Amino acid sequence: MDHEVRITLRLPADLHAWLAAQAKSARRSLNSEIVYRLEGGRATPATDRKS
Repeated sequence: MDHEVRITLRLPADLHAWLAAQAKSARRSLNSEIVYRLEGGRATPATDRKS
C-alpha cells in the first residue's frame, strides 16, 4: 500500500464476531481480514447492477 487511511467502522456484533473468527482461523489480524475480503470483493464484477 502506498498510502493508508485510518477509519472508524461500526459493525453489528455478530458480523464482528464472525470476522474475528475468520481472521483467527486464517492467522490474520482483524484489520488484515477486512482488507483481504474487501480487496477480494473489489476484484469480482458487480452482480447487483440496476436495470
